[in-house]
Amino acid sequence: MDKVKRLNIVNSITGIKPGNLIGTISNDNFPNLAIFSSIVHLGSNPALLGFILRPQHKVRRDTYNNILENGSYTVNHLPNHLTKNGHYTSVKFDKNQSEFEYCNFKKYYIDGFKAPFVKESNLSIGMKFMESIPIKANNTVMVVGCVEHVLVNEDALSDEGYIDLEILKSSGISGLNSYYKLTKIDSYPYARISELPDFKK
Repeated sequence: MDKVKRLNIVNSITGIKPGNLIGTISNDNFPNLAIFSSIVHLGSNPALLGFILRPQHKVRRDTYNNILENGSYTVNHLPNHLTKNGHYTSVKFDKNQSEFEYCNFKKYYIDGFKAPFVKESNLSIGMKFMESIPIKANNTVMVVGCVEHVLVNEDALSDEGYIDLEILKSSGISGLNSYYKLTKIDSYPYARISELPDFKK
């Protein structure tokens, strides 16, 4: 099979993934913003998230370097109306060129937390770096962090703590460059055998 076609198929077979902007800053105060679709939930207590970084040895990875320098980063949902802006944060800018500026995102900070948040995001998470796990099969790295702050639009937060991603206008990504709006289908109760519906009706 053609190399590029095969690559595109493999990148798309997992379906829709969350579209997030990871915000970091270097110790010499150069902010960085990068699009990621590999954020995964790893546990609730402690609250851990992970994401995958491509191989480090050939290309400079400012996101990873900044996280290692100061131990903090932010995960920001990418809003529907800014998918093009978010996509172009993947350009190989120089270290002293901020994606916030070039891709027209506003950064802001909260007291006691070094990494920048994205003003336009309706859900942002402040993360503390915990560990890096090398994946030997392809030389990638899983970065594991602990949730320290959750900043969310309260209109999308239910009394029980559920978050409605449609109200937040969060985006999904398929492959490397296709962006999707998220539409809520339904909500179901905790699944118990005693309450199993009759699917044959």
